[in-house]
Amino acid sequence: MADCVIRDWQGKEAGKASLDLKVAKESSATDLVHRAVVRQLAHARQGTASTLTRAEVAGGGRKPYKQKGTGRARQGSIRTPLRPGGGVVFGPKPRSYNLAMNRKERRLALRTALMSRVADITVVKGFGESLETPRTKEITAALGRLGIAAGAKVLVILDNASEAVRRSVRNLEKVKLIAADQLNVFDLLHANNLVVSEEALAKIQEVYGDG
Repeated sequence: MADCVIRDWQGKEAGKASLDLKVAKESSATDLVHRAVVRQLAHARQGTASTLTRAEVAGGGRKPYKQKGTGRARQGSIRTPLRPGGGVVFGPKPRSYNLAMNRKERRLALRTALMSRVADITVVKGFGESLETPRTKEITAALGRLGIAAGAKVLVILDNASEAVRRSVRNLEKVKLIAADQLNVFDLLHANNLVVSEEALAKIQEVYGDG
């Protein structure tokens, strides 16, 4: 179990909250989280790279020049891999990069990654509730009041974020907004700071706290 300080929109302390999630054993945690990250990045690859073999390149049906008497190396086709414009030897073909990992392992890796970042979590009460229209400056100012350094990579975790908050955050290059029930290992580890709303923290406990 980990205790987190709850802060209000002005950055002042407004209570405490706890997060209790089962994590992997210390001996296997690093390997488990690493496999989860590799799997996520592999699944992000399109796998559409494709090259033509010498059988697929157009042309080359006629022998370029006679076999003997020219003093040049013998050639049977202008589409040989040895010539410019020819086929590619062992080039990439469309493929899937998907890696298998069972659901229990994925959820355990996610919980382990989240609990490893507890020291970097800032819980905020009513994040952005006062925003009626998109105001990026207000989000930037709020992050500053919460003690987050300018230029830091921030992951904002909310439950049912308003349209005003979504449009305010999307203008910030190093701030990413994600729903509490759609967490992923890479984003949790990639960010320097995690900003979690009080409602999102409860949602995380509800969704991922089943073991």
